[in-house]
Amino acid sequence: MTEDMNQTEVNNYEVGDKVQATVVKVEEKQVQVEIEGSKKDGIIPISELSSLHVEKATDVVKEGDKLELQVTKEEDDLYVLSKRKADAEKAWEEMTSRFENGEVFEAEVKEVVKGGLVVDLGIRGFIPASLVEDHYVEDFEDYKGKTMSFKIVELEQDKNRLILSHRAVIDMQKSENKKKVLSEIEAGDVLEGKVQRLTDFGAFVDIGGVDGLVHISQLSHEHVEKPSDVIQEGQDVKVKVLSVDRDSERISLSIKETLPGPWSDIAEKAPIGAELTGTVKRLVSYGAFVEVFPGVEGLVHISQISNKHIGTPHEVLQEGQEVKVKVLDVNEQENRLSLSMKQFEDQSQQANESYSMPEESTGFQLGEMIGDKLKGLKREE
Repeated sequence: MTEDMNQTEVNNYEVGDKVQATVVKVEEKQVQVEIEGSKKDGIIPISELSSLHVEKATDVVKEGDKLELQVTKEEDDLYVLSKRKADAEKAWEEMTSRFENGEVFEAEVKEVVKGGLVVDLGIRGFIPASLVEDHYVEDFEDYKGKTMSFKIVELEQDKNRLILSHRAVIDMQKSENKKKVLSEIEAGDVLEGKVQRLTDFGAFVDIGGVDGLVHISQLSHEHVEKPSDVIQEGQDVKVKVLSVDRDSERISLSIKETLPGPWSDIAEKAPIGAELTGTVKRLVSYGAFVEVFPGVEGLVHISQISNKHIGTPHEVLQEGQEVKVKVLDVNEQENRLSLSMKQFEDQSQQANESYSMPEESTGFQLGEMIGDKLKGLKREE
Protein backbone atom coordinates (compact mmCIF):
# COMPACT_ATOMS: atom_id res chain seq x y z
CA MET A 1 0.00 0.00 0.00
CA THR A 2 2.97 2.30 0.78
CA GLU A 3 4.37 1.56 -2.63
CA ASP A 4 1.07 2.56 -4.26
CA MET A 5 1.05 5.87 -2.39
CA ASN A 6 4.64 6.60 -3.27
CA GLN A 7 3.91 5.78 -6.89
CA THR A 8 0.94 8.16 -6.86
CA GLU A 9 2.95 10.93 -5.29
CA VAL A 10 5.65 10.84 -7.96
CA ASN A 11 3.22 10.40 -10.85
CA ASN A 12 4.13 12.55 -13.84
CA TYR A 13 1.65 13.79 -16.44
CA GLU A 14 2.26 14.52 -20.08
CA VAL A 15 0.78 17.14 -22.39
CA GLY A 16 -2.76 16.15 -23.31
CA ASP A 17 -3.41 14.15 -20.13
CA LYS A 18 -6.55 14.79 -18.10
CA VAL A 19 -6.11 15.60 -14.41
CA GLN A 20 -8.37 16.24 -11.44
CA ALA A 21 -7.52 19.36 -9.46
CA THR A 22 -8.80 21.60 -6.68
CA VAL A 23 -8.71 25.40 -6.84
CA VAL A 24 -6.53 26.80 -4.04
CA LYS A 25 -6.17 30.42 -5.14
CA VAL A 26 -7.88 32.68 -7.67
CA GLU A 27 -5.70 35.51 -8.90
CA GLU A 28 -6.45 38.27 -11.36
CA LYS A 29 -5.00 36.61 -14.45
CA GLN A 30 -4.61 32.97 -13.39
CA VAL A 31 -5.87 30.26 -11.07
CA GLN A 32 -3.67 28.06 -8.87
CA VAL A 33 -4.69 24.43 -8.32
CA GLU A 34 -3.52 21.33 -6.52
CA ILE A 35 -3.35 18.30 -8.81
CA GLU A 36 -4.44 14.93 -7.51
CA GLY A 37 -1.66 12.33 -7.75
CA SER A 38 1.15 14.83 -8.29
CA LYS A 39 3.59 16.77 -6.16
CA LYS A 40 3.56 19.53 -8.73
CA ASP A 41 0.95 22.24 -8.58
CA GLY A 42 -0.69 23.71 -11.61
CA ILE A 43 -1.86 27.04 -12.96
CA ILE A 44 -4.70 27.86 -15.32
CA PRO A 45 -4.12 31.07 -17.33
CA ILE A 46 -7.29 33.19 -17.50
CA SER A 47 -7.44 32.62 -21.26
CA GLU A 48 -7.78 28.86 -20.61
CA LEU A 49 -10.71 29.10 -18.22
CA SER A 50 -13.51 29.31 -20.78
CA SER A 51 -14.29 29.24 -24.46
CA LEU A 52 -15.69 32.76 -23.97
CA HIS A 53 -13.84 35.94 -23.11
CA VAL A 54 -13.28 36.22 -19.34
CA GLU A 55 -12.73 39.57 -17.59
CA LYS A 56 -12.10 38.16 -14.11
CA ALA A 57 -11.14 34.62 -13.11
CA THR A 58 -13.61 34.85 -10.23
CA ASP A 59 -16.40 35.00 -12.82
CA VAL A 60 -15.64 31.37 -13.67
CA VAL A 61 -14.20 29.59 -10.60
CA LYS A 62 -13.77 29.99 -6.86
CA GLU A 63 -11.54 28.47 -4.20
CA GLY A 64 -12.46 24.90 -3.38
CA ASP A 65 -13.90 24.09 -6.83
CA LYS A 66 -12.95 20.66 -8.14
CA LEU A 67 -12.13 20.75 -11.85
CA GLU A 68 -11.24 18.41 -14.66
CA LEU A 69 -8.34 19.93 -16.61
CA GLN A 70 -6.02 19.11 -19.48
CA VAL A 71 -2.24 19.46 -19.36
CA THR A 72 -1.02 21.88 -22.02
CA LYS A 73 2.56 22.41 -20.85
CA GLU A 74 4.95 20.97 -18.29
CA GLU A 75 7.51 23.16 -16.55
CA ASP A 76 10.10 22.31 -13.91
CA ASP A 77 7.92 22.96 -10.88
CA LEU A 78 4.35 23.07 -12.23
CA TYR A 79 1.92 22.17 -14.96
CA VAL A 80 0.12 24.67 -17.19
CA LEU A 81 -3.46 23.49 -17.45
CA SER A 82 -6.57 24.25 -19.49
CA LYS A 83 -10.13 24.06 -18.33
CA ARG A 84 -11.28 25.27 -21.73
CA LYS A 85 -9.78 22.31 -23.62
CA ALA A 86 -10.99 19.74 -21.10
CA ASP A 87 -14.49 21.19 -21.22
CA ALA A 88 -14.41 21.37 -25.01
CA GLU A 89 -13.47 17.75 -25.50
CA LYS A 90 -16.27 16.59 -23.27
CA ALA A 91 -18.66 19.17 -24.76
CA TRP A 92 -18.08 18.09 -28.37
CA GLU A 93 -19.01 14.54 -27.46
CA GLU A 94 -22.18 15.73 -25.73
CA MET A 95 -23.10 18.20 -28.50
CA THR A 96 -22.59 15.56 -31.19
CA SER A 97 -25.00 13.27 -29.36
CA ARG A 98 -27.55 16.07 -28.97
CA PHE A 99 -27.24 17.00 -32.64
CA GLU A 100 -27.72 13.43 -33.85
CA ASN A 101 -30.75 12.93 -31.60
CA GLY A 102 -32.32 16.32 -32.36
CA GLU A 103 -32.37 17.04 -28.64
CA VAL A 104 -33.80 20.25 -27.20
CA PHE A 105 -31.84 21.65 -24.25
CA GLU A 106 -31.56 24.83 -22.22
CA ALA A 107 -28.63 27.22 -21.95
CA GLU A 108 -27.99 30.71 -20.64
CA VAL A 109 -27.17 33.52 -23.04
CA LYS A 110 -23.71 34.76 -22.03
CA GLU A 111 -23.08 37.43 -24.63
CA VAL A 112 -24.92 39.61 -27.11
CA VAL A 113 -22.69 40.17 -30.13
CA LYS A 114 -23.09 41.69 -33.54
CA GLY A 115 -25.30 39.34 -35.51
CA GLY A 116 -26.69 37.25 -32.67
CA LEU A 117 -26.20 35.61 -29.28
CA VAL A 118 -23.50 33.45 -27.68
CA VAL A 119 -23.85 30.63 -25.14
CA ASP A 120 -21.16 28.66 -23.27
CA LEU A 121 -21.63 24.91 -23.54
CA GLY A 122 -18.04 24.07 -22.78
CA ILE A 123 -17.58 25.25 -26.32
CA ARG A 124 -18.84 28.46 -27.88
CA GLY A 125 -22.31 28.17 -29.32
CA PHE A 126 -23.59 30.88 -31.65
CA ILE A 127 -27.22 31.76 -32.36
CA PRO A 128 -27.61 33.98 -35.46
CA ALA A 129 -30.16 36.79 -35.09
CA SER A 130 -32.42 35.14 -37.68
CA LEU A 131 -32.58 31.96 -35.55
CA VAL A 132 -33.42 33.60 -32.21
CA GLU A 133 -37.17 34.12 -32.69
CA ASP A 134 -39.80 33.51 -35.36
CA HIS A 135 -40.29 37.27 -35.63
CA TYR A 136 -38.05 40.29 -36.11
CA VAL A 137 -36.22 41.51 -32.99
CA GLU A 138 -34.69 44.98 -33.13
CA ASP A 139 -32.65 44.92 -29.91
CA PHE A 140 -31.19 41.78 -28.25
CA GLU A 141 -29.75 43.45 -25.14
CA ASP A 142 -32.51 42.07 -22.91
CA TYR A 143 -31.52 38.53 -23.89
CA LYS A 144 -28.23 38.56 -21.95
CA GLY A 145 -28.53 36.29 -18.91
CA LYS A 146 -31.75 34.77 -20.22
CA THR A 147 -32.12 30.98 -20.19
CA MET A 148 -33.57 29.68 -23.45
CA SER A 149 -34.21 26.36 -25.17
CA PHE A 150 -32.18 25.45 -28.25
CA LYS A 151 -31.59 22.85 -30.94
CA ILE A 152 -28.28 22.36 -32.72
CA VAL A 153 -28.68 23.07 -36.44
CA GLU A 154 -25.01 22.95 -37.52
CA LEU A 155 -22.02 21.14 -35.99
CA GLU A 156 -18.49 21.01 -37.46
CA GLN A 157 -15.94 20.11 -34.81
CA ASP A 158 -12.94 20.45 -37.12
CA LYS A 159 -13.94 24.06 -37.78
CA ASN A 160 -14.97 24.65 -34.17
CA ARG A 161 -18.41 25.59 -35.48
CA LEU A 162 -21.57 25.12 -33.40
CA ILE A 163 -24.75 26.87 -34.56
CA LEU A 164 -27.86 26.78 -32.37
CA SER A 165 -31.45 27.83 -32.99
CA HIS A 166 -34.23 28.85 -30.65
CA ARG A 167 -36.51 29.48 -33.61
CA ALA A 168 -36.32 25.79 -34.52
CA VAL A 169 -37.69 24.96 -31.07
CA ILE A 170 -40.54 27.43 -31.55
CA ASP A 171 -41.36 26.00 -34.98
CA MET A 172 -41.31 22.46 -33.60
CA GLN A 173 -43.62 23.44 -30.73
CA LYS A 174 -45.97 25.19 -33.14
CA SER A 175 -46.08 22.14 -35.40
CA GLU A 176 -46.86 19.82 -32.50
CA ASN A 177 -49.48 22.19 -31.16
CA LYS A 178 -51.02 22.57 -34.59
CA LYS A 179 -51.45 18.81 -34.90
CA LYS A 180 -53.02 18.71 -31.44
CA VAL A 181 -55.46 21.53 -32.22
CA LEU A 182 -56.40 20.03 -35.59
CA SER A 183 -57.12 16.68 -33.98
CA GLU A 184 -59.30 18.16 -31.24
CA ILE A 185 -61.42 20.95 -32.75
CA GLU A 186 -64.74 20.24 -34.41
CA ALA A 187 -67.17 22.21 -36.56
CA GLY A 188 -69.48 24.17 -34.30
CA ASP A 189 -66.87 24.90 -31.61
CA VAL A 190 -66.77 28.50 -30.40
CA LEU A 191 -63.23 29.62 -29.54
CA GLU A 192 -61.21 32.66 -28.53
CA GLY A 193 -58.65 33.88 -31.06
CA LYS A 194 -56.39 36.72 -32.10
CA VAL A 195 -56.32 38.34 -35.54
CA GLN A 196 -52.90 37.65 -37.09
CA ARG A 197 -53.18 39.30 -40.48
CA LEU A 198 -55.69 40.79 -42.88
CA THR A 199 -56.07 40.10 -46.60
CA ASP A 200 -58.44 41.33 -49.28
CA PHE A 201 -60.55 38.21 -48.87
CA GLY A 202 -60.70 37.99 -45.07
CA ALA A 203 -58.70 37.60 -41.87
CA PHE A 204 -56.44 34.89 -40.47
CA VAL A 205 -57.09 34.23 -36.79
CA ASP A 206 -54.83 32.32 -34.39
CA ILE A 207 -56.93 29.91 -32.33
CA GLY A 208 -54.17 28.50 -30.15
CA GLY A 209 -51.18 27.83 -32.34
CA VAL A 210 -52.99 27.31 -35.62
CA ASP A 211 -54.48 29.89 -37.97
CA GLY A 212 -57.96 29.69 -39.42
CA LEU A 213 -59.51 31.84 -42.14
CA VAL A 214 -62.49 34.09 -41.54
CA HIS A 215 -63.76 34.84 -45.04
CA ILE A 216 -64.85 38.43 -45.62
CA SER A 217 -68.45 37.22 -45.87
CA GLN A 218 -68.17 35.82 -42.33
CA LEU A 219 -66.84 38.97 -40.65
CA SER A 220 -70.17 40.70 -40.06
CA HIS A 221 -73.89 40.47 -40.68
CA GLU A 222 -73.52 43.69 -42.68
CA HIS A 223 -71.85 43.97 -46.07
CA VAL A 224 -68.10 44.52 -45.68
CA GLU A 225 -66.08 46.29 -48.37
CA LYS A 226 -62.69 45.48 -46.85
CA PRO A 227 -61.78 43.60 -43.64
CA SER A 228 -59.97 46.57 -42.09
CA ASP A 229 -63.32 48.37 -41.91
CA VAL A 230 -64.51 46.04 -39.16
CA ILE A 231 -61.43 44.32 -37.69
CA GLN A 232 -57.78 45.04 -36.87
CA GLU A 233 -54.60 42.96 -36.57
CA GLY A 234 -53.90 41.95 -32.97
CA GLN A 235 -57.58 42.20 -32.01
CA ASP A 236 -59.01 39.50 -29.73
CA VAL A 237 -62.12 37.92 -31.27
CA LYS A 238 -64.57 35.12 -30.70
CA VAL A 239 -64.97 32.72 -33.62
CA LYS A 240 -67.09 29.74 -34.54
CA VAL A 241 -65.54 26.80 -36.39
CA LEU A 242 -67.38 26.24 -39.67
CA SER A 243 -65.27 23.38 -41.03
CA VAL A 244 -61.98 21.52 -40.45
CA ASP A 245 -59.96 19.91 -43.24
CA ARG A 246 -57.29 17.93 -41.38
CA ASP A 247 -55.60 16.65 -44.53
CA SER A 248 -54.90 20.12 -45.92
CA GLU A 249 -54.75 21.65 -42.40
CA ARG A 250 -57.36 24.26 -43.29
CA ILE A 251 -59.85 25.68 -40.84
CA SER A 252 -62.79 27.88 -41.80
CA LEU A 253 -64.02 30.26 -39.12
CA SER A 254 -66.80 32.78 -38.64
CA ILE A 255 -67.02 35.87 -36.50
CA LYS A 256 -70.49 36.64 -37.80
CA GLU A 257 -71.90 33.44 -36.29
CA THR A 258 -70.86 34.58 -32.80
CA LEU A 259 -72.55 37.98 -33.10
CA PRO A 260 -76.23 38.76 -32.47
CA GLY A 261 -78.10 38.44 -35.78
CA PRO A 262 -79.74 41.45 -37.38
CA TRP A 263 -83.15 39.99 -36.49
CA SER A 264 -82.20 39.47 -32.84
CA ASP A 265 -84.63 41.36 -30.54
CA ILE A 266 -86.40 42.76 -33.60
CA ALA A 267 -89.71 42.82 -31.70
CA GLU A 268 -88.12 45.31 -29.30
CA LYS A 269 -86.41 47.36 -31.98
CA ALA A 270 -89.46 47.43 -34.24
CA PRO A 271 -92.63 46.91 -32.17
CA ILE A 272 -96.06 47.02 -33.81
CA GLY A 273 -97.01 50.64 -34.44
CA ALA A 274 -93.42 51.90 -34.56
CA GLU A 275 -92.66 54.46 -37.24
CA LEU A 276 -89.30 53.97 -38.95
CA THR A 277 -87.28 55.33 -41.82
CA GLY A 278 -85.90 52.85 -44.32
CA THR A 279 -84.51 52.37 -47.83
CA VAL A 280 -86.28 50.62 -50.66
CA LYS A 281 -84.07 47.65 -51.53
CA ARG A 282 -86.20 45.62 -53.96
CA LEU A 283 -89.38 46.12 -55.90
CA VAL A 284 -91.51 43.09 -56.76
CA SER A 285 -94.94 42.72 -58.32
CA TYR A 286 -96.61 42.33 -54.94
CA GLY A 287 -94.85 45.10 -53.04
CA ALA A 288 -91.57 46.63 -51.88
CA PHE A 289 -88.88 45.37 -49.53
CA VAL A 290 -87.61 48.14 -47.28
CA GLU A 291 -84.47 47.86 -45.14
CA VAL A 292 -85.18 49.43 -41.76
CA PHE A 293 -82.03 48.11 -39.96
CA PRO A 294 -78.81 46.69 -41.43
CA GLY A 295 -79.74 43.22 -42.67
CA VAL A 296 -83.43 43.62 -41.75
CA GLU A 297 -85.93 44.05 -44.59
CA GLY A 298 -89.66 44.30 -44.18
CA LEU A 299 -92.37 43.95 -46.83
CA VAL A 300 -94.66 46.79 -47.74
CA HIS A 301 -97.47 44.98 -49.56
CA ILE A 302 -98.70 46.75 -52.69
CA SER A 303 -101.98 47.42 -50.90
CA GLN A 304 -100.04 49.30 -48.18
CA ILE A 305 -97.99 51.53 -50.49
CA SER A 306 -100.62 54.09 -51.46
CA ASN A 307 -104.21 55.06 -50.77
CA LYS A 308 -104.71 55.20 -54.51
CA HIS A 309 -104.92 52.08 -56.62
CA ILE A 310 -101.58 51.28 -58.28
CA GLY A 311 -100.81 48.54 -60.77
CA THR A 312 -97.18 48.00 -59.73
CA PRO A 313 -94.95 49.44 -56.97
CA HIS A 314 -92.72 50.90 -59.72
CA GLU A 315 -95.40 53.56 -60.36
CA VAL A 316 -94.65 55.34 -57.09
CA LEU A 317 -91.34 53.91 -55.77
CA GLN A 318 -87.81 53.28 -56.93
CA GLU A 319 -84.94 51.26 -55.46
CA GLY A 320 -82.68 53.30 -53.18
CA GLN A 321 -85.48 55.69 -52.23
CA GLU A 322 -85.77 56.65 -48.57
CA VAL A 323 -89.27 56.22 -47.16
CA LYS A 324 -91.18 56.34 -43.89
CA VAL A 325 -92.94 53.16 -42.80
CA LYS A 326 -95.10 51.92 -39.95
CA VAL A 327 -94.77 48.43 -38.45
CA LEU A 328 -97.98 46.42 -38.90
CA ASP A 329 -96.72 43.05 -37.71
CA VAL A 330 -93.42 41.48 -36.54
CA ASN A 331 -92.46 37.78 -36.38
CA GLU A 332 -89.00 37.29 -34.89
CA GLN A 333 -89.07 33.50 -35.25
CA GLU A 334 -89.66 33.65 -39.00
CA ASN A 335 -87.70 36.88 -39.56
CA ARG A 336 -90.73 38.61 -41.05
CA LEU A 337 -91.74 42.23 -40.81
CA SER A 338 -94.93 43.71 -42.32
CA LEU A 339 -94.85 47.44 -43.05
CA SER A 340 -97.14 50.17 -44.36
CA MET A 341 -96.61 53.53 -46.06
CA LYS A 342 -100.24 54.58 -46.62
CA GLN A 343 -100.75 56.63 -43.49
CA PHE A 344 -97.82 58.86 -44.30
CA GLU A 345 -99.36 59.59 -47.69
CA ASP A 346 -102.61 60.63 -45.90
CA GLN A 347 -100.67 62.92 -43.57
CA SER A 348 -98.96 64.51 -46.52
CA GLN A 349 -102.26 65.18 -48.27
CA GLN A 350 -103.79 66.59 -45.11
CA ALA A 351 -100.83 68.87 -44.68
CA ASN A 352 -101.29 70.15 -48.22
CA GLU A 353 -105.01 70.73 -47.65
CA SER A 354 -104.45 72.52 -44.35
CA TYR A 355 -101.86 74.66 -46.05
CA SER A 356 -104.18 75.62 -48.98
CA MET A 357 -107.30 76.42 -46.88
CA PRO A 358 -106.02 79.71 -45.44
CA GLU A 359 -105.30 80.92 -48.97
CA GLU A 360 -108.89 80.11 -50.09
CA SER A 361 -110.48 81.66 -47.05
CA THR A 362 -108.22 84.66 -47.33
CA GLY A 363 -109.11 85.02 -50.98
CA PHE A 364 -112.80 84.83 -50.14
CA GLN A 365 -112.51 87.44 -47.39
CA LEU A 366 -110.56 89.78 -49.62
CA GLY A 367 -113.21 89.48 -52.31
CA GLU A 368 -115.89 90.42 -49.86
CA MET A 369 -113.86 93.36 -48.62
CA ILE A 370 -113.26 94.64 -52.16
CA GLY A 371 -116.95 94.21 -52.94
CA ASP A 372 -117.92 96.17 -49.86
CA LYS A 373 -115.53 98.95 -50.80
CA LEU A 374 -117.03 99.18 -54.31
CA LYS A 375 -120.52 99.33 -52.87
CA GLY A 376 -119.46 102.15 -50.58
CA LEU A 377 -118.05 104.14 -53.51
CA LYS A 378 -121.29 103.80 -55.44
CA ARG A 379 -123.34 105.12 -52.54
CA GLU A 380 -121.03 108.17 -52.24
CA GLU A 381 -121.61 108.96 -55.92
